[in-house]
Amino acid sequence: MYLLPSLFTVGNIAAGYFAITQSLQGSLLQPQHFDYAALAIGFAIPFDALDGRIARMTNTTSDFGKELDSLADVITFGVAPSILAFSWGFRMLPMGMDPALREKLIQLGAFVCFLFLICGASRLARFNISHDPLPKNPGRPDRKYFVGMPIPAAAGVIAAVVHAFGHPPFNAWTAGVWLVLVGLTGFLMVSTWRFWSGKEINLANRHPFQWIVVLGLLIYLLVFFSRPVLLVLALAYMFSGVLARAAYSRRRHRKSEQQAIAPPVQNHTSE
Repeated sequence: MYLLPSLFTVGNIAAGYFAITQSLQGSLLQPQHFDYAALAIGFAIPFDALDGRIARMTNTTSDFGKELDSLADVITFGVAPSILAFSWGFRMLPMGMDPALREKLIQLGAFVCFLFLICGASRLARFNISHDPLPKNPGRPDRKYFVGMPIPAAAGVIAAVVHAFGHPPFNAWTAGVWLVLVGLTGFLMVSTWRFWSGKEINLANRHPFQWIVVLGLLIYLLVFFSRPVLLVLALAYMFSGVLARAAYSRRRHRKSEQQAIAPPVQNHTSE
């Protein structure tokens, strides 16, 4: 039984290794390899979610399993998406564009993709040593949140964009947008903003029949319309943390303004 959750972790590593090899094989003539790499990263996310749950359900949690899971996440959700982001978004820039601009974009892209990897590794290290961390913008008390964007979700953003658009960028503008998106994703991982974890969902409890219909509809959309659906889901989760942080800052700003405008309370004593 102790081997069971580790098998899912090994599946996670295998998907990451396959994604790396496909990213290196991708080219302008064979862009399908980039799509294979993106799909491998996407398939690794359920493996990562299941190994911990299975270990808790079977009471087979161990320090070895935790360390193996962290190392697997660095490979699959750190190294693999950073190589995919660089190979797809910068290494494939057309040779016909300005050579100096192309060289600068490739160098800057390599640096930003490396920062993505460092941010992901730092996010995992912080998660491993933190106990009940609180985000800077607390949310509802009945919900559980991650502090910073989890690394599987960040890798999912990279994979979803590559899977949705297929062909690599063909000009400096699209490469610039890709540069900003990769950098923003890395920043969100090391931020202290809240992201919904979904840990309050308990699949062991009974669920009404309507949830089965919703789950079936979701599977149908993922199978037949995976490109737009995965892109919308990934970007929606990513920007949910940004919007939550913006809303919290706005509420705090309004509260401070109201406190500054409110007249001081005077105590009246009767003679």
